Amino acid sequence: MQKLVQKAFRYLKAKGKSLDEVEFVVLDLELTGLDPKVHEIVSAAWVTMCSDRIQLKSAMHIINSDVKQLDQSPVYHGIDEQTLNEGVSLEALMTELCDALHDKVLVCHNAYLDWGFIRLNSKALGLEALPLAIVDTMQIEKRRQLKQNTELHQDSLTLANCRTRYQLPDYEVHNALTDALATAELLLVLINKIGAGKPLKLSALM
Repeated sequence: MQKLVQKAFRYLKAKGKSLDEVEFVVLDLELTGLDPKVHEIVSAAWVTMCSDRIQLKSAMHIINSDVKQLDQSPVYHGIDEQTLNEGVSLEALMTELCDALHDKVLVCHNAYLDWGFIRLNSKALGLEALPLAIVDTMQIEKRRQLKQNTELHQDSLTLANCRTRYQLPDYEVHNALTDALATAELLLVLINKIGAGKPLKLSALM
């Protein structure tokens, strides 16, 4: 119970912080499917962002060598058995990721999906993922479009289509690192659109 109270307090405190006070970890996971109970993390990539700058030197891309069933990964992710052999164990990957997320703001495009995999896998390994807060660029864009009375279709909120609306360039699809960078760039645009040049608090993105 005490842990839940502490987490709630951290979350509420984080919402009141200005964007200049927090560090973002922008993450993308490549997965074998959509259900964290039966599917696996193929790779994870992330890049940090602070003070409106993407820290390219911080970029990480880690492949999970423990994947049991690649399914369509060689087609969609470009990751085959040979590439897996160059990776690390799931425990090593999740340890690195949990360390990176500690007291940072996690950013994903479809955070519900990615956070589900992070939460389940970290718990199974006896690890604890403790981001300061979670920001979802897909949900930010959804709110913006609905506010403008835009009719949303099935693929309206894909990362590629969200970027296209803001004239951002195309990146190679289904690559964890390029998708993490693409999400970071989208977040910068959304911050600019929402703030219109004025300072924002983290709550404006949540």
